[in-house]
Amino acid sequence: MVIILTHEHTDFDALASMLAAARLYPQAVPVLPRQMNRNLESFLAVYRDALPFVRLEDLPRRRIDHVILVDTQTVQPVRGMHAGVTGQIIDHHPAMRELPADWTFFGEEVGATTTLLVEKLVEQGISVSPIEATLLTLGIYEDTGGLSYETTTPRDLRSAGWLLESGANLLIVDKFLHHPLTDEQRQLYQQLAENSHPYQFHGHSVVIATATVPETVEEISTLAYKLRDLYEPDGLFMLVDMGDRVQMVARSTSDAIDVGQIAAALGGGGHSRAAAALIRNTPLHGVYETLVYLLQSHIQPTITVKQLMSFGAPQTLAPDDTLGEAAERMRRYGFEGFPVIDHGRIVGMLTRREIDRAIHHGLERHPVSRYMRSGEVYVTPEDSVETLRKVMTDHDWGQVPVFDPQTGALLGIVTRTDLIKQWSATTPLQVETLAQRMAATLPRPMLSLLEQAGATAGQMSYPLYAVGGFVRDLLLGEPNYDVDLVVEGDAIKLAQALARQYGGRVRGHRRFGAAKWILPDALRATTENHAAAFGYPELPSALDFVTARTEFYEHPTALPTVERSSIKQDLHRRDFTINTLSIRLTPDRWGELLDFYGGRKDLDDGLIRVLHSLSFVEDPTRILRAVRFEQRFGFTIEPRTEQLIADARDLLDRVSAERVRHELELLMAEAEPERAVCRLAELGVLTQLHPALRCDDWLRPKAAALRAQILQVIDPDNQVSPAMSFGPDATPRLHLALLTYPMTPEELGQFIDKFHIRKEYRDLMLEVARLSPQLDRLNENDLQPSAIVRMLAKTSDEARLLLRVATDSWLVRQRLDQYQRCWRHVRPILTGDDLRRMGIPAGRIYREILNRLQAAHLDGEIDTREEEEALVAGTAQQILAGS
Repeated sequence: MVIILTHEHTDFDALASMLAAARLYPQAVPVLPRQMNRNLESFLAVYRDALPFVRLEDLPRRRIDHVILVDTQTVQPVRGMHAGVTGQIIDHHPAMRELPADWTFFGEEVGATTTLLVEKLVEQGISVSPIEATLLTLGIYEDTGGLSYETTTPRDLRSAGWLLESGANLLIVDKFLHHPLTDEQRQLYQQLAENSHPYQFHGHSVVIATATVPETVEEISTLAYKLRDLYEPDGLFMLVDMGDRVQMVARSTSDAIDVGQIAAALGGGGHSRAAAALIRNTPLHGVYETLVYLLQSHIQPTITVKQLMSFGAPQTLAPDDTLGEAAERMRRYGFEGFPVIDHGRIVGMLTRREIDRAIHHGLERHPVSRYMRSGEVYVTPEDSVETLRKVMTDHDWGQVPVFDPQTGALLGIVTRTDLIKQWSATTPLQVETLAQRMAATLPRPMLSLLEQAGATAGQMSYPLYAVGGFVRDLLLGEPNYDVDLVVEGDAIKLAQALARQYGGRVRGHRRFGAAKWILPDALRATTENHAAAFGYPELPSALDFVTARTEFYEHPTALPTVERSSIKQDLHRRDFTINTLSIRLTPDRWGELLDFYGGRKDLDDGLIRVLHSLSFVEDPTRILRAVRFEQRFGFTIEPRTEQLIADARDLLDRVSAERVRHELELLMAEAEPERAVCRLAELGVLTQLHPALRCDDWLRPKAAALRAQILQVIDPDNQVSPAMSFGPDATPRLHLALLTYPMTPEELGQFIDKFHIRKEYRDLMLEVARLSPQLDRLNENDLQPSAIVRMLAKTSDEARLLLRVATDSWLVRQRLDQYQRCWRHVRPILTGDDLRRMGIPAGRIYREILNRLQAAHLDGEIDTREEEEALVAGTAQQILAGS
């Protein structure tokens, strides 16, 4: 026999879950528990005949082989169960313990267990009667507070909607959810309400209500919902002294308050949202004190200011700065307000609203102190989000300074935008660490080097971060040992400190706050400990450090002006969200991932997204970069970013030739550059660069063929073209030459001039343009090998390889291959010394004779030394006679 069970003191969610399970498993018998809440008893008194429930005493005396347990994870023994019984648990709370063999668990965190089972009914197309729909609705409504509790999910609403469509009666739902209290319950409720004590633990509101009764009062858990509706706390604890014992009932609406853990510490149990405990041999005041202690130790702030704020000294104003200066800073940085600091103390805030009004009235020269919002308003890094929200609400400050409570130092700022982003997140903000991933991915010497750099930065109180492509590729599982390091501090001083400690030298660029620590050649040989830690052969030649900075553009496409800033602002100046990720390297937060702009999610979703709508206006070359990253990673440019590309592509004509050319070279160095080229064509960017550029059915297969040829040439085991003399660095110029191959000479000249194409690229493109007209001649059947050698003798390996790919003629390819393998190596047996011994006077005649000998060999006219000497005799006489 298969039975369906739930917990004692059954509520509507449990009863409704039993009903839904019975509809899903028709062979199973839903068994009513011995103790049910009074409103359930009343409901069943009216509607029991229309429902499939069986009382425990009416259960047939048969062996129970399988149990379906709903809305609980604790089995109440039933007559007929045996040691080998199997079962499955269905609950809307996470599994709390390891299950016995042959038991399974199904659960997801929704508002009610009933929701999970209703979804299965819908999925399997099982209809329900109006009475069944009403009971199922009672189950969802009771556990979600009529769909109003914080734990309610969209799935609960969808399930409730389906039940209403199936005939659920909300009048009946309301009647039984708001069942009248008994006289004993009413008196107890009044006492609990009068003895309710509010607390605040790390920003979370808690109410502890106490009462003393002379005898047991049934269903005191019903009162918990009423008290919660009255006070709306994050956590509610009722302590009822019943003489020989204290009954605790607890409810929670916050992940930060796990009432199940607290109840367990008092000898009870339950789950994170609802729990109870029965405490004996301890007076009420003793239980109360213990409970307060447990709350202090168990409740932690889910999110603190430290997790939201921007570290680093923010832009501030002094009281005697003018409003005109404040307006200029606001225009430059785009901030909505500035803290006003006087001798290290916060004295007020000046917002855009005050500045705009003052400028409108011509008050540019007036001091900030006259129009700022006065007040010493700040938060600390460990303050909770609730504290921050209250500070912002009470003082109407959208930007709140963050001070160190010990030193009084200004650490950074937290804004209303930071708070809104956290509030709108679908899950609580969590700190992700990449320490294990770094340890598993990076070579030990590189990891040690970063650890030492982080430790030195920590000693100087400089937060140090690895940023950009290194972090992105680490998360993608792609090795990238090119590390960019950003310092919230003086990058040059940090590099100098590392050089003093480990050797090497430093090249600094004071204007940009950048430094290069060039690692010492003797690091491995002179310092054994450092060699063991660093393993110099696997290290880069240098580490680059840069001070966290922000940028602003005087006009579209201009090069940016750079100023010192925080890591958050430094990351905001970057091109795409996936490149804004950073990893903290100082020991206190080693490996911690910082994601201010949603880069992690875009990386997971495979999206290329700019940080703001003016990104391509400020730097149009980001258009080429967006396409390059999209095609490299197989991502998609998200729709808004694609629209911004369309709006800004004409600005590419205003960017310096060198910057566009640099991006083109990077694009041509990609594994499959033709994909990016064709995507640029789709976006209308390719013809914006030059009208003659095309991506068509000719380019795609030719680019693939070129790639295969390059791989064959640079393969160390290659035996096809062993004498070709170029390496992987030739790849981008070969692909760019292929892209421009179809151009006319005039178009190619325009392209080269427009983008100031570098010499090694230009020479190849022009050489190919000169050779391409010869392809028709190379395709002639009667062309002698000597003529082919004369055509190709002074050409480069790269140009010939490109011609081989560009031509569609099998004959031309064969002749190019023969030239590469054989013909270019053919030389006469005789030398200039031989000609002198034969009595031929020295001069230009030697070159002409030797060329005729080579041609005769190539064309198969001669083969031996004797034949060469005979040919020389006749040739020399003809040449001398002619001269």
